[in-house]
Amino acid sequence: MSPSNAPSPPVPVPPPSMGRLAAASLVGTAIEFFDFFVYGTAAALVLGPLFFPTFSPLAGTLAAFGTFAVGFLSRPLGSILFGHVGDRYGRRPVLFASLLLTGCATVAVGCVPTYATLGIAAPVLLLVLRFLQGLGLGGEWGGAVLLTAEHAPAHRRALWSSFPQIGPAIGFLLANGVMLALSAGLSDAEFRSWGWRVPFWAAGLLAAAGLLLRSSLAETPQFEELSASGKRAGAPLAEVARDHWRLVLLTAGALAVGYAVFYTVSTWALAYGTERLGVSSTVMLTCVMAAVAVKGAATPFVAVLADRWGRRPLCLAGCAASALWMFPMVALLHTARPPLMFLGFLGALLAFITMFAVVAAYLPELYEPRVRCTGAAVGYNLAGVLGGALTPLVATALSDGGSGPPWGVAAYLTVVALVSLGCFALLPETLPERSEETAPEPAAV
Repeated sequence: MSPSNAPSPPVPVPPPSMGRLAAASLVGTAIEFFDFFVYGTAAALVLGPLFFPTFSPLAGTLAAFGTFAVGFLSRPLGSILFGHVGDRYGRRPVLFASLLLTGCATVAVGCVPTYATLGIAAPVLLLVLRFLQGLGLGGEWGGAVLLTAEHAPAHRRALWSSFPQIGPAIGFLLANGVMLALSAGLSDAEFRSWGWRVPFWAAGLLAAAGLLLRSSLAETPQFEELSASGKRAGAPLAEVARDHWRLVLLTAGALAVGYAVFYTVSTWALAYGTERLGVSSTVMLTCVMAAVAVKGAATPFVAVLADRWGRRPLCLAGCAASALWMFPMVALLHTARPPLMFLGFLGALLAFITMFAVVAAYLPELYEPRVRCTGAAVGYNLAGVLGGALTPLVATALSDGGSGPPWGVAAYLTVVALVSLGCFALLPETLPERSEETAPEPAAV
């Protein structure tokens, strides 16, 4: 073959920009958490009387929070299912399948007739769809954080990995902003009749936009290296259970306080403020949303500190701050004065984000690449069961009766924070060396 006929060398494909990858992961988690949070807000405001009308107000709220908890119980199952896909077939397929499942389930929630129409079938359908929501969200987090963590330079991994952690704040603000606008613009009868369904229907459009954005994403380089070397895990869950079970339990216990604090503020406090303190839902939502907005804005700044000083010190600081702030937060909430309630919520969420801005880099670094999608996601979502699923139920039960502040809620949250502090103390530091170009080897635990 003459030189003139020789095939041209392949043109190298430039790596995707970190900004584009971070945007795709942020938008995806924002949409998924919009779907998840809009259910929590509806559970606090309307689902009890609409789907459990034969219960007392307290029992109806507990039942609505019970269906809310089911979403957390299914999240570890989603992390197992999608973690297997992510470790065997790539991180990219997880991003599509999880978003599609959660979006479809959320739209369907908005179409379920109430108890008055379907009877007992209505709450059963609600339960099934909430289970599917959690299943999809259980897969989303692992895929989204690995998209950024496995592309990012080591010395900026916490910063770039923090963008998926901003997504929950945006999803929460979108979900509650729509709920706030509807509850303020509609009569109570209109809101309970059809207004609460609108955010669930909107989830379909958001999911379609997210799928379009993710359609051109590249697979992560670390997974491509695993595929090329033939070192992918054959049974990721079995390998995690055999070799990393202690690490999974420690990370689940460590992160439980973050879920407990966040869902105390975003879910239980809404119900307590409206039902027990007589504060309007509009005022409660505004206070919580303002605190969540500040928390979201602070996320990348905390992550920068984690790239400078390490992951573990910030996590320990966040746990300690949570333990110290729970009693003041409950006292400030009980005043029913908006500025003081906002202050209580803000302090709690800043303690929360001191930990959760870091964990998107920290958890993947703790696991070796071949089981990273499964291990990190199972630990993260198991913490949701321990801290997120139980907290609204426990807090509602502890706050029943009495005219003073619900100190039992503060005591419960303080104990959770101390347990998480102990778990973080047993985890190693994973801050990479400045010269490192790839993910660090997992620390021995």
